[in-house]
Amino acid sequence: MQEAVQNKAHQSILARDLALNFGGVRAVDGMSISLQRGELLGLIGPNGAGKTTLFNMLAGAFRPQSGSILINGAEAAARPASARIGLGLGRTFQIPKPFPEMTVLENVLTGAQGQAGEGLFANFLQLGKVAAQERAALEKARGLLEFVTLTHLAQEPARVLSGGQRKLLELARILMADPSIILLDEPAAGVNPALLEFIMSRVLDLNAQGKSILLIEHNMDMITRLCSRVVVMAQGKFLTEGKPQDVSRNEAVVEAYLGGAA
Repeated sequence: MQEAVQNKAHQSILARDLALNFGGVRAVDGMSISLQRGELLGLIGPNGAGKTTLFNMLAGAFRPQSGSILINGAEAAARPASARIGLGLGRTFQIPKPFPEMTVLENVLTGAQGQAGEGLFANFLQLGKVAAQERAALEKARGLLEFVTLTHLAQEPARVLSGGQRKLLELARILMADPSIILLDEPAAGVNPALLEFIMSRVLDLNAQGKSILLIEHNMDMITRLCSRVVVMAQGKFLTEGKPQDVSRNEAVVEAYLGGAA
């Protein structure tokens, strides 16, 4: 992997030597990873390997105790999660948590960034600008609901959605912010096969649009079909990387999974 951590100009994410302890447990131990611009990269490893902790450091939920994170060339390790979207990074969660009593459309609209109407005085002094931005946001949200095929549920409360539909809603919501980088946390978990095929097609569409995507997933069929490169973690550390087909046959990877790395 270390040869991939080279040219900063071609990196959406460049993280080096990240480390984080929880009590006396070293959850991530000197982990480095790079996501090339326009790449669809898989991140795999046995349960407890540190994948989600790494994701949370990249997204800003956890601050690394050491190491550096560059997002689109900007140092981000000390920035909070709320600042990462301004650098072009959006993330989903393994278990989506929409606002249950808000409509599906309203949930998507919460992802809009930089709205003049969020300021008190703009609602009195810039009424035209506020109204224009609200119209544009509404049109964009409706377009994103069409992209994830939830248009027919736009006015329904989000609590009626299935688990798979909630994952699609969460994807639409982060797309409202126009991220250039998307971190996807187990989009296949708990999703029926038919909907999973659709989710994979949307992920490929986003990647074809130029989005850089880092994907945590246990579904190796999905990883193999979507990703050209896979990074493997075990015991909080980098283990290996390569093409999905090669990685799945790697003896160290097989041992890590069968050995139940913590």
